[in-house]
Amino acid sequence: MAVSTMDSESARTPQTQALTKGGHSLLSAGILTTRFGPQGKHYVCGSLAAFTNILLTFPIQKVLFRQQLHGVLAIDAVRQLQRDGLRNLYRGLLPPLLQKSTTVAIMFGLYEDFSRVLLDQAGSSGVPELITRSFAAALAGTAEAILTPFERVQTLLQDHRHHGRFNNTAHTFRTLVTEYGVRECYRGLVPILLRNGPSNVLFFGLRGPIKEQLPEATSKAGNLVNDFVCGGLLGAGLGIMFYPLNVVKSRAQSQVGGAFNPCREVLLTVWRERGGSIAMLFRGAHLNYHRSLLSWGIINATYELLLKLL
Repeated sequence: MAVSTMDSESARTPQTQALTKGGHSLLSAGILTTRFGPQGKHYVCGSLAAFTNILLTFPIQKVLFRQQLHGVLAIDAVRQLQRDGLRNLYRGLLPPLLQKSTTVAIMFGLYEDFSRVLLDQAGSSGVPELITRSFAAALAGTAEAILTPFERVQTLLQDHRHHGRFNNTAHTFRTLVTEYGVRECYRGLVPILLRNGPSNVLFFGLRGPIKEQLPEATSKAGNLVNDFVCGGLLGAGLGIMFYPLNVVKSRAQSQVGGAFNPCREVLLTVWRERGGSIAMLFRGAHLNYHRSLLSWGIINATYELLLKLL
């Protein structure tokens, strides 16, 4: 059967391969695959890929966050971080490390699980596979939103205006829940939902076709480069497309207490504050483009590499 455009490269690659040396598997004949199961490996690979990415790109993300929140130039955001000091450079690392490792695991793992279940159910119904896989991607993206509290805490810890109030991840969670209730942890949920579902559909829908347009790889290194380019281009493009939603999310989540303003109202507030300028609304988008290019290149390449190893 022809491979659908929604199929990832991993779905077209034999999953039983393992690195060998002297005839012996370096992965002990698939110990990891045996432990986590044939589907569980997608969660493990996604989590490890995101973990690697966050460690490498966190300082860039912090500069970008300052630009989204305050509408300043990149050089001014860097100067803010310099004034904060080296000790605070990785302040707020734990929430995105936990959040991203978990959400990317959910993104890849649930997409594979939902796709398998929905394709089984739709096998005799005549529903196009493209539609089925698109729905699976949207469901996986929506499920990721359950981890909104991690993005919420990350925002507060990265905002220098809250440095004196929140000490660390645990203290921030405890303060929000005890003083404002669990609902406060989900401030900014709507823009996250509006971002996650559609971006997942486009990511999984275009990943295969984009890679097919790249020069055919003849080596493992070539495959790794193609996976990096494919993931990077998709991540960068989607990052620009959904950038205004991330601006709205950052603004909403930088508030502690008070009314939960509608997404549209927050966007209009930012729009007015920045003089009704598209350029000002997208302030920081160029850095986001390069960060996403690097981040999703790392995630996609690492994910596919780990899948082959498993």
